[in-house]
Amino acid sequence: MINVVAVITMKPGQREAFLAAFKENVAAVHAEDGCIAYDAFVDAEGFGSFQAPFGPDAVVILERWASGADALKAHARAPHMAAYSAKTKDMVAERAIHILTAA
Repeated sequence: MINVVAVITMKPGQREAFLAAFKENVAAVHAEDGCIAYDAFVDAEGFGSFQAPFGPDAVVILERWASGADALKAHARAPHMAAYSAKTKDMVAERAIHILTAA
């Protein structure tokens, strides 16, 4: 199993537009072979100094793939991902993709 943590930082004021585009793409990703989870998250509020926030322009995408590297590579090449990337590229300031396996 492969887990992905993608930390995407938007240009100021672009997070809501990015999340709308992400949500439009979710059904297509969930339909991919091997996709267990593909969800977007933002900082929870009200935790004060206990929390290390990503910030108001950040989105964290958590993915889980059952069939490992092949499924993730196919996901990256999928036509709907190319369209999503093109739609969101001008919204994004920075991204870091972490690909993890169980310890």
